[in-house]
Amino acid sequence: MVLVDHQIDLMTGVRDYSTGELKHNVVALAKAAKALRLPIVVTATARDSLWGPTFPELVEALPGIPIIDRSSVNAFDDPTVARAITDTGRTKLIFAGISLEVCAAFPAITAIGMGLDAYVAVDASGTFNETKRQAGLLRMMQAGVILSDYATLMVEILKDNARPEAAAVYDAMDMPRAKLVGQIAQAYGG
Repeated sequence: MVLVDHQIDLMTGVRDYSTGELKHNVVALAKAAKALRLPIVVTATARDSLWGPTFPELVEALPGIPIIDRSSVNAFDDPTVARAITDTGRTKLIFAGISLEVCAAFPAITAIGMGLDAYVAVDASGTFNETKRQAGLLRMMQAGVILSDYATLMVEILKDNARPEAAAVYDAMDMPRAKLVGQIAQAYGG
């Protein structure tokens, strides 16, 4: 999983999600990925000069995971980031970033060009207006990027609720097991 530029000063311009909702979604994605023991790469752009630090809630959710600072617009163009991603050995990559149409889209499209599978968690990727969001979604779809939401991606990786990490994954997404069971029972009229 690659989390791109979830930085304080970039968050101030996000208009398609409230700051609270976007932070929740990104942190839930990070915690669920951690529970699933997925390799996680976190990047920032010009944190000391332009966009500020990664927001504290995300840093707290990922203790010990370094945040790679870079200057390139496309995270995949930075050799350190590219090496961190390729060193995971994964051929399926999940991206989330601010802004959706740049921070998430550019490296996801690059991954597709490299023959990898790229997924973008669109609800963990904010942007600055609806036009940018729609243009970014269309561009990624045209390139073959698979668009989804963070919870669906994590549950798809989980695959089986009998796995030992299932409770941790649902807890990470604020879906504690008892609440989830209740929702399922209610949906089926039980």
